[in-house]
Amino acid sequence: MEIDGVKINTIEVRLPIEYSKAELEQKIARMVGSNLFSYDIVLKSLDARNKRDIHWKIRINVFKGDSKFSFKGNILDIKFRKRDKKICVVGSGPAGFFAGYILQKAGYETIIIERGSEVAKRSKLISKFEQKGEFCESANYAFGEGGAGTFSDGKLTSRTKNIDKEKNFVIESYIEAGAPEEIRYLSHPHIGTNNLIKVVRNLRQKFEEIGGKILFETTLQDIVINDRRVVAIETAKGKIDCDYLFVACGHSAYDTYRLLLGKGVKFQNKAFAIGSRVEHLQEIINLSQWGKKKINGLKAAEYKLTHKATNALPVYSFCMCPGGKIVQASPQKGLSIVNGMSYYSRSSPWANSAIVAGIYLPELLNKDITPNEALDWLEQKEQVFYELHNNFELPANIIRNFIEEKRNNRFPETSYSFGLFDYDFRELFPDAIYQSLRKSLTEFSRKIKGFEEGVIMGFESKTSSPIQVIRDENYLAAGYTNLYVIGEGSGRAGGIISSAVDGIKAATTLI
Repeated sequence: MEIDGVKINTIEVRLPIEYSKAELEQKIARMVGSNLFSYDIVLKSLDARNKRDIHWKIRINVFKGDSKFSFKGNILDIKFRKRDKKICVVGSGPAGFFAGYILQKAGYETIIIERGSEVAKRSKLISKFEQKGEFCESANYAFGEGGAGTFSDGKLTSRTKNIDKEKNFVIESYIEAGAPEEIRYLSHPHIGTNNLIKVVRNLRQKFEEIGGKILFETTLQDIVINDRRVVAIETAKGKIDCDYLFVACGHSAYDTYRLLLGKGVKFQNKAFAIGSRVEHLQEIINLSQWGKKKINGLKAAEYKLTHKATNALPVYSFCMCPGGKIVQASPQKGLSIVNGMSYYSRSSPWANSAIVAGIYLPELLNKDITPNEALDWLEQKEQVFYELHNNFELPANIIRNFIEEKRNNRFPETSYSFGLFDYDFRELFPDAIYQSLRKSLTEFSRKIKGFEEGVIMGFESKTSSPIQVIRDENYLAAGYTNLYVIGEGSGRAGGIISSAVDGIKAATTLI
């Protein structure tokens, strides 16, 4: 390959788990036949197919020569030009923040409103919630600076195609804000919640340094529209005029969805997935994937599972958190929703993952439903899981007993803060979902030894939105000239990278 007319060699090396920088460079020198070179790691992935020979596979770009070569990334170049347009962004998650950041860099006057608290306050109130059960609707796992992803795992994988420039911009922005440089090349990169707390704070400061404004604990209450064009928004703190509105509310702001629907913004039903969280001792997963309970130099083993039984719904693992914990991710009182998270070290003794069944509500319910009815259906399920005990305790079972349709009244210690109680999941899920989960958990227990000894608990409902905004090729909501609905709340992106890129593409399209 060539970069700016300079020939670059791409090589692949294999190295032991605990290799040194010197060992890596010696290997490169032998392969290129010179001690004079510059190099850039492109991809680093763990090869554990042979449990007797687990090693790193590393792809490297090498410039052979006697001077340091600068490997230029394929990254966005945002040109500043003073523009007399005011933009309001609703939501400070990846989509909202990066849309606002790009627009401010381009010279717009940009203000972000966030219904939740700034990240330091949010972190303290989440800790208080888990220790004392004091729930705060403006500072929880769903709402607050950085969005839901700040308090998850910080996974940076994405299946979206043709996003290299935008993805690289996000990655480099995170690294500049304090994320580990390895996220640039690891095959399964993650930042970790403890790092993300610092990263989103530092990114906010960069946004403010270039003139951007952000208002916390400021909820969107109304959108003022004149002839299919947004002219202002209403909040409890007052009215904000704007020339363009970007709504990046995330997957949990049902009140914002309903506000948009009430304003005539067009949505349609889409496929999504629901199920429960499962948790195991991390050693069980390590043994299955590595053949050992622990390997020096590695954090914790992961898994990815899929299965579709005959006459059943597709079931798969989602947001697997090695060395993590299960958290209560409800955005408000009266609902119960589980999610998983982990810190950068992934040192918890537990591993967890969502196990979810893919559904399309009109097919599942065998009738036509509106997007509003889809929201109502899902929210009612979230209420049911809370109202079983009118608190954040979770219905649960041992996976083996779930498969065999038996009850259980004793549970091992788990990572979840609010306790578990025995319950018959047949009363909680539609039969098609329940039976599909049973069949797939049976298959997963064949693939991973000891999987059936884990615990299944709670309701996982936020894999993605059940509805999707209808928008044009310019990312504008159908029928509007200045309203953008982006990120997970649009139903067209999911996860940190895809959501951030969705926001960036909408912003650069406007620019």
